[in-house]
Amino acid sequence: MAQIDNNRKSAMRFILLLGVVSLLADMTYESARSLAGPYLSTLGATGAVVGITAGLGELLGYGLRYFSGLLSDKTRRYWLITIVGYVVNLLAVPLLALTHHWPLAVALMITERIGKSIRTPARDVMLSHATATVGRGWGFGIHEAMDQIGAMTGPLIVMIVLAINGSYRYAFAVLAIPACLAITVLLIARNIYPHPQKLEKAPEDNKQDVKLPKAFWLYLAAVGLVAAGFADYPLIAFHIKQHNIFADKWIPLLYAIAMGVDGLAALFFGKLYDKKKLLSLATAVVISSLFAIFAFSLSPIWIIVGIMLWSVGMGAQESIIRAAVADFVPTVKRGTGYGIFNAGYGICWFLGSALMGVLYDFSIPALIVFSVVSQAASLPLFVSSQKHFAKN
Repeated sequence: MAQIDNNRKSAMRFILLLGVVSLLADMTYESARSLAGPYLSTLGATGAVVGITAGLGELLGYGLRYFSGLLSDKTRRYWLITIVGYVVNLLAVPLLALTHHWPLAVALMITERIGKSIRTPARDVMLSHATATVGRGWGFGIHEAMDQIGAMTGPLIVMIVLAINGSYRYAFAVLAIPACLAITVLLIARNIYPHPQKLEKAPEDNKQDVKLPKAFWLYLAAVGLVAAGFADYPLIAFHIKQHNIFADKWIPLLYAIAMGVDGLAALFFGKLYDKKKLLSLATAVVISSLFAIFAFSLSPIWIIVGIMLWSVGMGAQESIIRAAVADFVPTVKRGTGYGIFNAGYGICWFLGSALMGVLYDFSIPALIVFSVVSQAASLPLFVSSQKHFAKN
């Protein structure tokens, strides 16, 4: 019993340590994402450019995870891949302070997403070993909640910078501080836990030809529909900017509040996942699927309501979807599973974001209909893939 308690404590310490890394990292790049739409607008970009940039960033940010996932399984160099990804991911953000034209800003925003694609499968494999001890949903939920503390704090910092200085470039430059701190804590974590796979006591299956179960592909289709209909925040922020619904300095604050709700939702639905599995994600989709109706209105109050619904969906997705992949996929194929899953998710996110960006310039009601219908279509697939857990 004492050994089990020690294993749980060690696993939780590892989750919390990587949570601090994510907190500082999210403080960096989520702050940048909260400013991306308005910043591109000041540089002369259109709604289509904002939507396509967000979608392409997610396509590469998720699509390239297929290759980084394969690489992590083949090399088992999880720490090296994670560290390289974080460096690329984080250092691209303060470089936005040097841009004066939207194409260069777009390139850096996409580079930031590529860095995230490099490190995410390897990092999630390491986290999956620890969450096996404390509970998949709860472990990933805690990690996501710490993510969102950073994602909430960062936009508040840049809001203050904008209020004092009024310069987007100065706000991006300030983000070099949490970026460097995140990389430092990551290296400390690597030194303390060089072999995180030892945190999972389940027997290792060393067969390399293990196939991914059919339920995994069904689950991927369901999450893909949700991703396609889930507008990225830069497009919502662009809408706010275009119609002058809130002053520029309040846009990061709205995002900060959304990230706070996101973190709470991650904890709630993460805990619910350990009891109800995919039915918890289906519940979150029902709650959040109507966000576009409110977020793309012209009423400040309804926009806030829409952003809150959007954040509930984000919190559930970012915690539960990672937990479920670890439960669907054999240990030896976990990096590949995360890579394939994220690639499919990213392709759907890109196609949906690009379409919604184009629809925004021509018909906001059409954008709203697409968003709601796409997410609602995922519900039967979630219910069907739930049968996987009933059989195991």
